Amino acid sequence: MKTVILASASPWRKELLKRAGVHFKVEVSGHKENLRHKLSPQALVKRLALEKVLAVAARHSNAVIIGADTVAVFGGRIIGKPKNSSDARKTLRRLSGKRHVLVTGFVIMDTKTGRIAAKAVNTGVEFRKLSDEEIRRYVQTGEPMTVAGGYAIQGGGASFASRIEGDFYNIVGLPLAAVVEELRKFGVKIG
Repeated sequence: MKTVILASASPWRKELLKRAGVHFKVEVSGHKENLRHKLSPQALVKRLALEKVLAVAARHSNAVIIGADTVAVFGGRIIGKPKNSSDARKTLRRLSGKRHVLVTGFVIMDTKTGRIAAKAVNTGVEFRKLSDEEIRRYVQTGEPMTVAGGYAIQGGGASFASRIEGDFYNIVGLPLAAVVEELRKFGVKIG
């Protein structure tokens, strides 16, 4: 049986795979994300996920490796993790009362055969109006600094979304149904 490796430092991705019944280990790629590529959001997240997978794949000859990356898209602009508290507040003010899209790309690679599957999944999120005070309090928690778009819907940002169109888990960082479906195609036993 091949070892399954999650090439991610995200505790949320780890938790989601665990909930799905995937037996895996975590190996952080150490890859630095660069959002400055001139690519579509979908192509960008797949590229970043592939770079993470390849960084880990170099150390394994018989493994199935999963990598993922998420960005938010608003007004035609890609939004990654906030650079600082001021950036987080500005991002949340922009998203307040409006719709944006979370795009997660994932790549699965079998290092023995070289087979690769890559997909990008979009989920629309509409925010209710947020007050400056609740934005300030939320940013003070530090949580916005760790996630694309500056909020964790599974954490302190849980009450921000008034409407979701698509896969909820994609917002958390991993479109779980799509990932499990692909893992099965790679012969990975789930459960």
